[in-house]
Amino acid sequence: MADKLRRQAIRQASKARCLQVQPCVEINCLGCKGVTEEKSEFEDCAMDVKPLTDLPSAEPVKQSWLARTALPVLLTGTMALAFSPIFVRWSEVGPIATGVNRMLLPLPFFFIWMLLVPSQRLPLGTPQGKLDLKYLFLAGAFFAGDLCVWHWSILLTSVANSTVLANLSPVFVVIGAWFLFKERVSRIFLAGLLMALFGVVILMSKSMGVSTKTLTGDALGLFTSWFYAGYLLTVARVRKRVPTAATMAWGGLAATIILYIIAIVWEGNVWPETMRGWIVAFGLAGVTQIIGQTLIALALAHVQAGFGAMVLLLQPALSTVLAWFLFDEPLSASQVIGGIAILIGLELSRRGTPKRV
Repeated sequence: MADKLRRQAIRQASKARCLQVQPCVEINCLGCKGVTEEKSEFEDCAMDVKPLTDLPSAEPVKQSWLARTALPVLLTGTMALAFSPIFVRWSEVGPIATGVNRMLLPLPFFFIWMLLVPSQRLPLGTPQGKLDLKYLFLAGAFFAGDLCVWHWSILLTSVANSTVLANLSPVFVVIGAWFLFKERVSRIFLAGLLMALFGVVILMSKSMGVSTKTLTGDALGLFTSWFYAGYLLTVARVRKRVPTAATMAWGGLAATIILYIIAIVWEGNVWPETMRGWIVAFGLAGVTQIIGQTLIALALAHVQAGFGAMVLLLQPALSTVLAWFLFDEPLSASQVIGGIAILIGLELSRRGTPKRV
């Protein structure tokens, strides 16, 4: 009888403790048993759970080398990409032929990467793989148009104007997503769009006072952003399924074929004729396409999207500095104001862009 009364007293005390929502770390807690018999809401109490001090300590999660160095990798890729207009200026062949060299020479690297790493391959034997291949060919066509007009723009206007205007593509991506996929456009995006257009007007009004050639170069820089927006919208349809190597290989193959046909018809000569010309061609292909594009693609998987987009905005600024140093292209006050307005507009547009775009 005394033992029974003692057990009931222990149970009541334990029950009171559980009702006060205090941590319960006793094995076979009588209070928990008593409470769960009367109220089911205490079923998750810590019955039969060992004290926390007895649990093994969790080992720290080891990050990959790329995850730890994502920022310097992204900065390196951005700096490599900034040399793109510089190599175009140095090229001894025409602007379209320069695009052929840029796309053709890196193709073996991307196809070998795709063949050696099974996860980078496109499943061409499946209906989905065949559909994705069509999207990649379409993306390559857009990228070919991008290189055609941008390379011409670089030769007709300043590197600063051409590069900044070509980077307006995020704005046109959102406009295209609104038109094609009925994505909503926020007020912040509209504010960024107006700011960017204000910068465009400042840049192009300055060019109108220089020459028709410079104004044409600015217009081609603006068209470049349209083509690149089409490329981004197309790649967005398959980016969750298609790996980086397959995208660069198949899209690059399509762009190379289109650029080669246009270069043969329009310019005639495609290949460099001097050692210096080949060094420039391999520099453009290796530095901008292999190093730049690959490092950026790898790093963006390990940084926040917004932060990555802001780092990539350094590319036109770096290209402008390189052009000032190498080609003696000083910046006027209107170029500085227009460029800053465009970059601010791009950042506002990014902040107001739906995450699905």
